[in-house]
Amino acid sequence: MKRSLKLILASALAVATVSTVAFFALPASAEAASFTVTNSWSSGYQGEVTVTNPASSKIDTWTVELTLPAGSTVGQSWNATLTATGQTFRFTPAGWNATIAGGAATSFGFLVNGTGRPTSCTVNGESCTGLTGTPSATATTPSAAPATTSASPAPSVTSTTTSASPTPTSAAGTTPLAINGQLKVCGTNLCNAAGKKIQLRGVSSHGIHWFPSCYTGAALDALATDWNADLFRIAMYVQEGGYESDPSGLTTKVNSLVDMADDRGMYALIDFHVLNPGDPTVNLARAKEFFAKVAARNAAKKNVIYEIANEPNGVSWATIKSYAEQVIPVIRANDPDGVVIVGTRGWSSLGVSEGSSSAEIVGNPVNASNIMYAFHFYAASHQDNYRAEVTTAAASLPLFVTEFGTVSASGDGAVDTASTNAWLDLLDRLKISYANWNFADKSEGSSILKPGACAAGTFSGTGVLTESGQLIRSRIRTADDF
Repeated sequence: MKRSLKLILASALAVATVSTVAFFALPASAEAASFTVTNSWSSGYQGEVTVTNPASSKIDTWTVELTLPAGSTVGQSWNATLTATGQTFRFTPAGWNATIAGGAATSFGFLVNGTGRPTSCTVNGESCTGLTGTPSATATTPSAAPATTSASPAPSVTSTTTSASPTPTSAAGTTPLAINGQLKVCGTNLCNAAGKKIQLRGVSSHGIHWFPSCYTGAALDALATDWNADLFRIAMYVQEGGYESDPSGLTTKVNSLVDMADDRGMYALIDFHVLNPGDPTVNLARAKEFFAKVAARNAAKKNVIYEIANEPNGVSWATIKSYAEQVIPVIRANDPDGVVIVGTRGWSSLGVSEGSSSAEIVGNPVNASNIMYAFHFYAASHQDNYRAEVTTAAASLPLFVTEFGTVSASGDGAVDTASTNAWLDLLDRLKISYANWNFADKSEGSSILKPGACAAGTFSGTGVLTESGQLIRSRIRTADDF
């Protein structure tokens, strides 16, 4: 028996107040079928579709087809695969969202170049419930983009941007991802799709297999809307009960967190968290396997950054470079555009913690393009000589602080406020992006959350934050220079 699906297309246009405009004439008894405009501007708009399964049993896939009037086209989509025939635009699952449980729903979004609203809709080959295909005479497009609410940040765009359908960057409430798009390395800096030098500021998870209750939708909501964070680093340990123990489960968890960050307009830094052993080549086969899968799965997304080796230690720069030159081609085979970050010698200290310096990297850089080099510091342990090395290195190398702490290198101890602020002032001046260790509620000085916060499910505000968390939140909440 074919199960029926209900397609809900609810429309909200923010003017002085938020109001709903139905774009389709509906029978009085019909289920809701209206079109959602989540953002609009003079030459186009951003829409969202929700597919709901009213049955008690799951469905395994779905297809939505929307027909637009001449002069309007769908230029970009996310959380769905888009194909087009004439003025009919076909949306199928992105893969991870194909199955819809009974009584559940899934959503996808898209950008339209042009102001025409859909004139017809089918879901799995049948008319969307309540949709007559007759546009309402009240349908209009505002000349200015309405503000989005903090409770529902605009989704990010995952397909190629064309000059004919630019993502609006001046609208109130736009996210870091919507503003900057696909990142790239230009010279010694991280740049956005328009070539502007930018700095991303955010936090790193602790081991995602140890603290799963800390990485929920509510947690990422808080980071996106309360912290105004640009970046979430996904720390996937390889050893210590991590990837080598559950490759499939940890890969799925990483991909889920990428999607959660994407939905909230944040960048996701996928961290292959090698630490012990310090030689990354021990995990070369695992790295190739993991990055082949996540790069293929996330290639269309614009929010993904790859960190291929967290903290190499006890090995030469030549060994690290060789590892990088074997892993990067695996990523590039599937995702030619993603920025890749290479760990550096001495626990990603540019070699300083092992008596070397960035000069060995400058003299023998990784043979690959669109890459950056990782630097890590812990403010109470790494001070003036490390800051001097970063200042020197930044003149020649594109750097990204993928991990830092406010405490000692052990991850514990007292917060060193003065050194932390000195570091962050330097990174701001040099436009070096950073992620703070760690967004978890472990009982240690570097934790952002107080013990028990994750189980309680409360992540916003300062009441749940440690001293370190309050300091970092206060720095990240300041306005970005995008």
